[in-house]
Amino acid sequence: MERPSIKNEDQYEALRDKGYSQEKAARIANTSNAGKKGGKAPKYEEWSKDELYQQAQKVGISGRSKMNKSELIKALRNN
Repeated sequence: MERPSIKNEDQYEALRDKGYSQEKAARIANTSNAGKKGGKAPKYEEWSKDELYQQAQKVGISGRSKMNKSELIKALRNN
């Protein structure tokens, strides 16, 4: 399987070295702000359960309807 085009090759390689999957490393390295410091989004603990559920739905986490708030946070962080 051929690897897709990567916008930020250095970041991709660093993420792979940290153990990220090819898919996740490519997804992160191909964001429009790849390589820049994180934004100002609140921590997941500050989100409501409904907001966490909607985010889990957006990224395609299965089993989300049966998860409580802490399980949603864990699933989102490990996605």
